[in-house]
Amino acid sequence: MKTPPLIAPLGPNDEEAVARLLHTALVAWYESRLRQGARFGESHEPFRIFPRVYGALDAGEGVGARDAATGELLGVCFIHDRPTHVAFGIVATAPGAQGRGVARAMMEPALARARAAGKPARLVSSALNLDSFSLYTRLGFAPHTLYQDMVLTVPTTGLVVVPPPGAERVRVARRDEAGRLANFENAQRGVSREKDYAFFLRNEVGAWRTWVLDDERDPTGEPAGFLVASHDPACLMIGPGHARDEATALALLWRALDAMRGHTPVWLVPCAEAGLVRTLYAWGARNVELHVASAVGAVPPARGITWPTFLPETG
Repeated sequence: MKTPPLIAPLGPNDEEAVARLLHTALVAWYESRLRQGARFGESHEPFRIFPRVYGALDAGEGVGARDAATGELLGVCFIHDRPTHVAFGIVATAPGAQGRGVARAMMEPALARARAAGKPARLVSSALNLDSFSLYTRLGFAPHTLYQDMVLTVPTTGLVVVPPPGAERVRVARRDEAGRLANFENAQRGVSREKDYAFFLRNEVGAWRTWVLDDERDPTGEPAGFLVASHDPACLMIGPGHARDEATALALLWRALDAMRGHTPVWLVPCAEAGLVRTLYAWGARNVELHVASAVGAVPPARGITWPTFLPETG
């Protein structure tokens, strides 16, 4: 029987090893199961964005599993402890360490922390990866929302479709609006993470742009929705965000996409939002994968439309 891995916090000096592990793990799994390893490129360098963002957002919350004899990094797991929940970011295990309980050993302390605090634990994971899906459900995670990953190559001259109603009113968020966005999301879906939005609006690590559509009918000044987008070349992705309704979601998405001219961003859309999905097909978007949001413990019923993201991964 092999010695259990050593679990310890990750630090800035681990950036290179973490990037290499993430790249190797993704290429190995997607190539062996789906013959799609090439989609992650040949270099680990773009994957440095993950430890950089996670380290800046939640310093000391990333953990690594190491071989007790050699010190080799066998796995990584990033954790976000928030007032309403504990979220798991990316969890990855080195191909050669599969079957040794590495991921479970990294996740169980955070799950115990969530139970002790009376909070649900949340994550978003690939619905195509039955290995991770099986692990998470064994740990008690129950799926609650299915998302389709969509991509669209935005022409260098901008989107060719007519802007949806409200797109002209979408604006860039102010730096002092983190609390306003967090309060709106909390009221809509019972998730509080002002820390995340303050991080995006500071825009010091990565390259973030946050869009807001104000609700002109609301005298309290509550927004109708907001949407964050990562413009870093290593991770061109739209999300996280939340919209009160389909019309707001389309206005925000149009503005976020049009700002990524010449690029091919990815974003997640709830599969149940059939009208929104059909419109995105009409814009030229296509599906590339499926993801599922899961939780341990009860999560409040959500109103409106949520965009999860991979960086930082959110449930």
